[in-house]
Amino acid sequence: MHIADGYLSPSTVVTSFVLVTPLWIYGFKRLKSKLDEKTIPILGALSALSFVIMMFNIPIPGGTSGHAVGATLIAILIDPWIAFISVSLVLLIQATVFGDGGISTIAVNAFSMGFVASFSGYYIFGLIKKYKFAPFIAGYFSLVIASFVTACVLGIQPIFWVQNGHPLYFPFDLKVTIPMMVGSHLLFGIAEGIFTQIIYTLLKKEKRAVYEI
Repeated sequence: MHIADGYLSPSTVVTSFVLVTPLWIYGFKRLKSKLDEKTIPILGALSALSFVIMMFNIPIPGGTSGHAVGATLIAILIDPWIAFISVSLVLLIQATVFGDGGISTIAVNAFSMGFVASFSGYYIFGLIKKYKFAPFIAGYFSLVIASFVTACVLGIQPIFWVQNGHPLYFPFDLKVTIPMMVGSHLLFGIAEGIFTQIIYTLLKKEKRAVYEI
């Protein structure tokens, strides 16, 4: 779901930063208030896992990619705002150091993979957490929802930014981006769900073992 530089119009880029910057500011405040000797190690480990799984990109035709994210796991174990900030920082490192995703598109990427995935997964999990496979379901649908947001942002580019009948930026409209992005992430969501389920279950078992000791 990493959108590269050059695919979004300047007005889309500016609007995304205007909308997402206040979310980053609040998220960092939330992060500062939540960090302690217990949360720092687990957050560091989960952020590292998120970084690793997002590096396994499978190209999707049209200038983006498909992959798991790990946002829901951090959201349900710690806090969705912290998950949003964690994923945002991972995306920043990937864009600046590895060229994975764009700098100008960091706000859009952070919003879809960080904010949308974290909060959708968090609230879905909250609704069904009594069920055994709640982490899988939350992780699965969080990725699908995030891919829909990415598809919408990409798909509106040729609707509004056309010159002499030719798109100036991303060339495919919503009729292409939504089936392509959402359809592929219906499959990638399985990996996200499995990852969320396994790590969540392991950490919960370890926590119970510590308490028993």
